[in-house]
Amino acid sequence: MPPIAVGDAIPDGILAYLDDENKPQSVSIHSLAAGKKVIIFGVPGAFTPTCSLKHVPGFIERAEELKGKGVDEIICISVNDPFVMNSWAKTFPENKHVKFLADGAAKYTNALGLELDLTEKGLGVRSKRFALLVEDLKVKVANVENAGEFTVSSAEDIIKAL
Repeated sequence: MPPIAVGDAIPDGILAYLDDENKPQSVSIHSLAAGKKVIIFGVPGAFTPTCSLKHVPGFIERAEELKGKGVDEIICISVNDPFVMNSWAKTFPENKHVKFLADGAAKYTNALGLELDLTEKGLGVRSKRFALLVEDLKVKVANVENAGEFTVSSAEDIIKAL
């Protein structure tokens, strides 16, 4: 499948999270994004160096600025289970706005055409690093990284596009 691009409608898909009682729940991307301006950013893996030290912290630190520019939701997706995503989210106690959602079987990542096969490195199928700016389900900005890079998908890159 070709990767999602500017002008495309995002596909619907179900992602997972843990509620306040640590029970798995599911949510539709369309339920979070319909009629709204949202940022959906994907990372190759929870607890990995670039994701934990640069990508996620940038969106957390700039969340108020993004909200001030009309962003309704900031969603982080990774091909991990909801237990891992919940544990990872807890490592960012200052976070008030970024939702951490799990794409355990990479179904949504595949629907976006943004899968990254790292099987030969022992990591299985993951997500490419990316950041999408979506308005009412339509992609306005699609910043997708080449494998191993972090040059176009930061919070700063999205702010420049707003």
